[in-house]
Amino acid sequence: MTMRDTDRALVQAARAVAKLRCRSAAHTLAAAARTVDGRIVSGVNVVHPTGGACAEVVVVGTAATQNAGEVETIVTVGDRGRLLVAPCDPCRRLLAEHFPALRVIVGPVEAPQVVPLTEVPTVVDVP
Repeated sequence: MTMRDTDRALVQAARAVAKLRCRSAAHTLAAAARTVDGRIVSGVNVVHPTGGACAEVVVVGTAATQNAGEVETIVTVGDRGRLLVAPCDPCRRLLAEHFPALRVIVGPVEAPQVVPLTEVPTVVDVP
């Protein structure tokens, strides 16, 4: 799939959230999603010894809370915005159930690419 200008802007939005909000061990990843009507929703993960919530799950909940509609594209970044992270396997399953046509931005930050959710590499866990 071709990277659009709106996809590059989505990566920049996620990187900005990561730089601003991922400054402790409690928040290490940021995600940003674009809805079909062009709205951008973002969120960060919540790390806790008893469990937590991945950034993608937080974004899905935020989109629902804001009545933002269907999510079209999502990207997750780590290391304060310096790397793109593929959704973990549980998040891939959740995203597939809610948004089967979802586009995911993956790869190196310098050369990201957009792939269908079904083509995202399987990742068991992301710290």
